[in-house]
Amino acid sequence: MAHVSIRDVRKSFGTVSIIKGVDVDVQDGEFVILVGPSGCGKSTLLRMIAGLEDITGGDIRIGSRVVNDVPPKDRDIAMVFQSYALYPHMTVAENMAFSLRLKGVPQAEQKRRVADAAASLGLTTLLDRYPRQLSGGQRQRVAMGRAIVRDPQVFLFDEPLSNLDAKLRVQMRAEIKELHQRLKTTTIYVTHDQIEAMTMADKIVVMHDGIVEQIGAPLDLYDRPANRFVAGFIGSPAMNFIEGRLEQGGLALPSGAILPLEAPPAAALGSRLTYGIRPEHLHVEPSGIPGSIPATVAVIEPTGADTTLIVKAEGGNLTVMLRDRCTLRPGEAVALRPVAHQAHLFDEQGRRIAMV
Repeated sequence: MAHVSIRDVRKSFGTVSIIKGVDVDVQDGEFVILVGPSGCGKSTLLRMIAGLEDITGGDIRIGSRVVNDVPPKDRDIAMVFQSYALYPHMTVAENMAFSLRLKGVPQAEQKRRVADAAASLGLTTLLDRYPRQLSGGQRQRVAMGRAIVRDPQVFLFDEPLSNLDAKLRVQMRAEIKELHQRLKTTTIYVTHDQIEAMTMADKIVVMHDGIVEQIGAPLDLYDRPANRFVAGFIGSPAMNFIEGRLEQGGLALPSGAILPLEAPPAAALGSRLTYGIRPEHLHVEPSGIPGSIPATVAVIEPTGADTTLIVKAEGGNLTVMLRDRCTLRPGEAVALRPVAHQAHLFDEQGRRIAMV
């Protein structure tokens, strides 16, 4: 295991800047997820850690070594790719042992490591099969096993679950997390799926347009997003945003309705701000309740345990998450009551404003 330090790392392709001075620290044994929309630079950053992309500027350290110019094979890392990348003419055991064979590891040691990894991943009965005889989840386990047998200092995962169906993704998320808890190997994992990031990571790095927007524990990012981008990206369904002007009682909408705030910042009174409220913090009341937001139900999405409503209200469509069964119908008038102490405020630059 090893600490990974990324300092002012930059990457350009010609005149196009992809990574714009990123700083990240990954502690020994930590599970860190790089998350962000497509094109934000997260996979490029992972490939630079692996040595598959050259660095335009900055330093990457693995343990005590600066590895900017160290070949991938000498970095003591193991990478699991999105596409599995298994050799079709080799059995599961041969695929898992391949890197060890290239290193000249004695055959007895190869067999021991493969057997240990196979047992931990539930592959023991599949060692004699070929990749074509495996399901997608089994192939992904083989790719993980191939990484585990190397006993690296750092695991790198590049969107390993994106080719799996929804049910299998949930299962593999739990298996990868349990595996990390057992092996305690430093892990850097890339995904665009913020649910994966929230459920698996010790620490999340949110990237956007080649920069780091915020770093923190999953629930810290959820409860205290640094800016509007993080607030809208972390959480599913996404946070609602409503524009208005800050007054003493809360954020005033053009209609005169007031969105409540527990402690409006006095220094921002009179400013045009954005009010953020998560779907689960909007309560649905009968229409006509004083202090509520009039709305009309547009779409109802029942999922069993929860029901998601999309409603039309002043300022646009809003999403509401109900924790019980819903008897409402499209077109029905309702009133929305935000939970004041769960509301967020963002300034015109998108930065979160601390409440008093």
